[in-house]
Amino acid sequence: MPDGNKTGVTVLGLGAMGTALAEAFLAGGHPTTVWNRSAGKAEGLAAKGAVVAGTPAEAIAANGVVVACLFDARSVREVLEAGAESLPGRVLVNLTNGTPGEARELAAWVTEHDVEFLDGGIMAVPPMIGSPAAFVLYSGSRNAFEANKELFDSLGESLYYGTDPGLAALHDLALLSGMYGMFVGVIQAFALIGSEGSEARSFAPLLKRWITSMSGFIDGAAEQIDKRDYTIGVVSNLAMQAGAGDAFAKVGEEQGISAELLAPLRPLMLRRVADGYGHEDLTGIIELLKIKK
Repeated sequence: MPDGNKTGVTVLGLGAMGTALAEAFLAGGHPTTVWNRSAGKAEGLAAKGAVVAGTPAEAIAANGVVVACLFDARSVREVLEAGAESLPGRVLVNLTNGTPGEARELAAWVTEHDVEFLDGGIMAVPPMIGSPAAFVLYSGSRNAFEANKELFDSLGESLYYGTDPGLAALHDLALLSGMYGMFVGVIQAFALIGSEGSEARSFAPLLKRWITSMSGFIDGAAEQIDKRDYTIGVVSNLAMQAGAGDAFAKVGEEQGISAELLAPLRPLMLRRVADGYGHEDLTGIIELLKIKK
């Protein structure tokens, strides 16, 4: 049940993630108001004690802290513009996935409306919200973060990355880049194993063991990249890895499995070797990713 002594919060947007956020706030005893374009999505939350607002302006006016979890930057702006008269004096927390540039643009707009702003990145899927496994990244107003940390901790561990509103989105997308890179490799591995009729479930423990043992790469790569010295602790140099990379294309042809998920990597490796850096580690290809402005 909502606790009148706890910070009230409004949640704008009741997709799977927005609903999970509202449920976590309610579970933490925080009076919670919700709004969604399709009012029917609020019925379950209303049964758990949430107040359902009829308009964005009504929802925003209900509480001092407003959390937006919508489809994209455009939808956030549209909803906020619809409730703009209620914005002054509020803390706005945008947990909608977006880019650093979009976060900074929104921060500039809401600041003109006398709003304290935090942008965030949710590092969890909806079922994880409110559990110890979830963590949420924040950047923007330090005062807003510190004053409302207990509220934010209802969602998972709260991590603050500074006053630049774009930093949470940058960290979010960097973490997701690492995640999707891993997913791509896992899918490719299952495709290869499946080409001979082996079950993914049988192969999964071995794959998990291998990926876990290779996770030490992260710390070593971080040291090399920070020092811009890609020769530190090299075990398998780039020239050797690039030479062996042809096997991924060949095994694809033999097994009838496309190698296109991994295809972008080898040309970068070969370019770096051709530039005279074959003695380095794989991390050296980061230099080829930097786009000159």
